[in-house]
Amino acid sequence: MNGNDANWERDVITTLARDALAEQKRARRWGIVFKSLTFLYLFLLLFIALGWLGKGDAIDTGDHTAVVELNGIIAPDAQANADDVVAGLKDAFEADGTKAVVLRINSPGGSPVQAASINDEIRRLRGLHPDIPVYAVVEDICASGGYYVAVAAEQIYVARASIVGSIGVLMNGFGFTDAMKKLGVERRLLTAGDNKGFMDPFSPLDTEQRDYAKNMLDDIHSQFIQAVREGRGDRLKETEQTFSGLVWTGEKSIELGLADSLGSVAYVAREVVQAETIVNYSRRESLVERVARRFGASVSETLLREMGSELR
Repeated sequence: MNGNDANWERDVITTLARDALAEQKRARRWGIVFKSLTFLYLFLLLFIALGWLGKGDAIDTGDHTAVVELNGIIAPDAQANADDVVAGLKDAFEADGTKAVVLRINSPGGSPVQAASINDEIRRLRGLHPDIPVYAVVEDICASGGYYVAVAAEQIYVARASIVGSIGVLMNGFGFTDAMKKLGVERRLLTAGDNKGFMDPFSPLDTEQRDYAKNMLDDIHSQFIQAVREGRGDRLKETEQTFSGLVWTGEKSIELGLADSLGSVAYVAREVVQAETIVNYSRRESLVERVARRFGASVSETLLREMGSELR
């Protein structure tokens, strides 16, 4: 081996060592960055959990009309979920200066359990705060579970073209037995319990199970009807169609006693409550919470990638 070969090998080793050291320094720097971001993210979550961020200090608004929104499908994982709506209602009732609470509704319905929970809470809060009236204001639609909630209010205001009603309960699905026969597909369903495969869409419809489901729906429908009758009282003009699941325009719903009068949130605040200042107490995901969620997802993905690269 001559001198040139030895120098070449030494240069290669030196370059490799220098690159390795540089890579280690970069890895340490990135490690510090990711650890700092992780701690920042955890502290941000802690601040949100403790209520230090995402909520401002209480502002003295004087006498005002409190508004809580019920928008969209009523379901546990939806914007219109009972926990958030109820929390907003409690904040509205307990705030200084609240002259009345207006529930602004634009919902086609959803879970009867969630709707009943909100209905019950409105009644409870009305009992605790008898001097604060509750009004429901319907925008585009107040049907099924949305109307279940509305009847807990003292009065219901609608627009002429609002859609109101749908006092009924449904359970839907599909049956694929004929399609399976044509395709030559055999259904193999094993159960422990005669009704464990209740209403299975890939099995023939069992008459006894269908009747059982219908009775269950009738029970829930009866609960809905009772809530409507209790909420509307003598104002309700019952007909054969009242509890059939039909919907009506806002104008027609007033004639049927399903609603009381025409009016918007602004109208109710100005003319009925006589407190034009409107304060919205609806629970929403705050800017800090949105940033934390997105930032957290980004950090998590990056950390997973880094962990994956280290494991390779």
